[in-house]
Amino acid sequence: MNMNFDLAITGLYASLLAMLFVALSFNVIRFRLKHKVGIGSNGVKELDQAVRVHGNFSEYIPLALIVLAALELGGLEDTWLHAFGATLFAGRVLHAIGLSKTVATSLPRFIGTLSTFITLVAMAITFIVSHYL
Repeated sequence: MNMNFDLAITGLYASLLAMLFVALSFNVIRFRLKHKVGIGSNGVKELDQAVRVHGNFSEYIPLALIVLAALELGGLEDTWLHAFGATLFAGRVLHAIGLSKTVATSLPRFIGTLSTFITLVAMAITFIVSHYL
């Protein structure tokens, strides 16, 4: 394994995810302004959805990026890092699209959630196996 301390690949996906995070934030702001809601949602369905899309993103992405960075620092091959990062990014985009359209189960939401979970578990197992087994 090659040691890589610049975190260029993690930085790429962190940057893409940061732009998505800002877009999701602006979506919440848009609905807050539209419905004149400063905090909470006042029961406005589309604001509830936007807040949950943003919140769900906020709950998963920090941990995912930490594990991706640990893998990169540990010297995992670039191909795997890009596979994990791209799958994570695509999954979060799909999740945001799916949950923004409906609160019910949707194919994009399902695929987005599943890809996020699979990516997190695969990255965690990869780290444990490559460092401890």
